[in-house]
Amino acid sequence: WYNSKTRNVIIQIIALFIVFTTVFYLVSNVIANFATINKSFGFGFLNDPAGYDIANTQALIPFASTDTHLRAAVVGLLGTLNVAFWGIIATTLLGFLIGVARLSKNFLINKLAYIYVDTLRNIPILLQILFWYGIFINVMPHPKKAIKLGEHTHIHNSGINMPKPILEDGFIFVFIALIVAIIGAVYYYKKSKAKQIATGQKSPVFIVNTIIIISVPIIAFFAAGEPISFEYPRITRFKVDGGMVLPSQFIGLWFALSTYTAAFIAEIVRAGILAVNYGQTEAAMSLGLKRSWNMRLILIPQAMRVIIPPLASQYLNLTKNSSLAIAVSYFDLVATLAGTTLNQTGREMECMMLTLIVYLIISVSISSFMNWYNKRAAIKER
Repeated sequence: WYNSKTRNVIIQIIALFIVFTTVFYLVSNVIANFATINKSFGFGFLNDPAGYDIANTQALIPFASTDTHLRAAVVGLLGTLNVAFWGIIATTLLGFLIGVARLSKNFLINKLAYIYVDTLRNIPILLQILFWYGIFINVMPHPKKAIKLGEHTHIHNSGINMPKPILEDGFIFVFIALIVAIIGAVYYYKKSKAKQIATGQKSPVFIVNTIIIISVPIIAFFAAGEPISFEYPRITRFKVDGGMVLPSQFIGLWFALSTYTAAFIAEIVRAGILAVNYGQTEAAMSLGLKRSWNMRLILIPQAMRVIIPPLASQYLNLTKNSSLAIAVSYFDLVATLAGTTLNQTGREMECMMLTLIVYLIISVSISSFMNWYNKRAAIKER
């Protein structure tokens, strides 16, 4: 026991024994309880008809009550991914903007950013979801009196109806042109960077790449005969029908998650920028760089090494907080698989296991991507 190597091995063996014993006890207990109530364990219920409806405005793929529980779970999963994807984009942009504003020398901008951060961070996210959803459905008018933005966009208390693009056969060429343009832009960026390192000459990378990415798909679009049409929303007797719909449940949930998480990201960005030695700013000022250039070209790139790890945690928090969607009747994974399907089938063990596994896969995927990005941003020692 007084030998450190032997002691470490013994402690690990004891720890493993405790873990496996606990797992064996729990599994045995579940099996015994299932046998007592004559209940089996399996996932065959996923192929049974769901027997419930999901609003067409919330389902990203067609769904009917005669479809299976598995398809309902897929609809819920797509709903979760949809909220998480757009939420991460919005909260990143807003968080960086508020974080930089917290360092502004302008008194008004600085204090407004401070109030934003301290207010939203200290209000539970569930209350914020209910608040913004309630604001939207109570402030926005009835569909018959919808607010019009332009000719074909209608805003009302059920959501936002916009023109829905319908891609025709020739649109594949536009997509291919976009991929080619992106590859060309990346190639030009790498060549320009190599040229700058070798000669010190800077090329107009941003302008050239913007022209490439925009112009090439547009040329392909007209060359293919404009292969796209639109389905426009129309006001009927009781509602706005047709077009692409952003339901009020999605808007309230997305807005609350984005603004709430942005308050945390803002503090992460502020701390990351302050972590960069002030000598970097003094060096930039001595070279005559503008304050905006100093922030964009010197401070932010160095601060990203501090920002990225906690930023990944906030992305994970936003994705997991999307499970509160059930509070505003938005059909995500929890509302479908761990909610209605569980209640109808009585397969609580199977439904919760699947839900936990799916959330684990999503979280690990986000974490793995952010770890990869963190390694790319890290300082590489020579």
